[in-house]
Amino acid sequence: MSIEVRNLTHTYMKGTVFEHKALNDVNLTIEDGEFVGLIGHTGSGKSTLIQHLNALLKPSEGSIHIDGIDITEKGAALKKIRQMVGLVFQYPEHQLFEETVYRDVAFGPQNLGLGQQEIEARVKEALELVGMDYDSVKDKSPFELSGGQKRRVAIAGVLAMEPKVLILDEPTAGLDPKGRDEILGEIKRLHEKRKLTVILVSHSMEDIANLVDRIIVMGKGKVVLTDTPRNVFKQADLLYSIGLGVPQVTMLVNELNKKGISIGDCISVDEAYAELTKYLRSKLND
Repeated sequence: MSIEVRNLTHTYMKGTVFEHKALNDVNLTIEDGEFVGLIGHTGSGKSTLIQHLNALLKPSEGSIHIDGIDITEKGAALKKIRQMVGLVFQYPEHQLFEETVYRDVAFGPQNLGLGQQEIEARVKEALELVGMDYDSVKDKSPFELSGGQKRRVAIAGVLAMEPKVLILDEPTAGLDPKGRDEILGEIKRLHEKRKLTVILVSHSMEDIANLVDRIIVMGKGKVVLTDTPRNVFKQADLLYSIGLGVPQVTMLVNELNKKGISIGDCISVDEAYAELTKYLRSKLND
């Protein structure tokens, strides 16, 4: 499901002394099935943008088309839009409230008026998609689970609505390294299996570099740059100027290149290892 944002502007508290333009004439396209990373300094407009994509916010100016449908026009079917575009907020486990995992994941499908058999099938599939065994967890209280497991249940609740677009706002925030790696691995597998359009908001340049097809860089309410991770992280000076960085391994490789150890551009540890190994072997053979 493709997304097209046209001349999107959003102004908070317009006409008051607190007026703030959070988005300023944003134009971007996200193709069907694409895995996109959205990065930007705090206050760059990321959160405001993603809340427009499932109509939680309405634009001051401009429009948003999802699968060719203008979701900003008067009379747009907002319930259907929010079913198509699933938004997982930061710390989604704070929104868990039911007595069991099953009831929490089933909440959305029940509100769609689906039959019990269809609801059960959706709950089972959604839990399995996030790497959880249905029979083992369905009757447990979500509050007895680990932080990473709670996060998975919350994501499963969105997946049970069978969205065509999945937006994740800092999905690993607050998790330990093991939980972080597990969640990111499940998101990657989910994208590959379901071919969803995925938008990942993250402050971790390492996560973005390793997961996404394309990065959208935001700064001061505008799209500053959009390109592949490799091409975006080549522009380190631009990223530093708007309060962002590059993956730590990229910083290391850049410093080595400056010192005459030419090993090219690397955005992952595996790439850097391979290039350094190749460089050292070439020196040993000289």
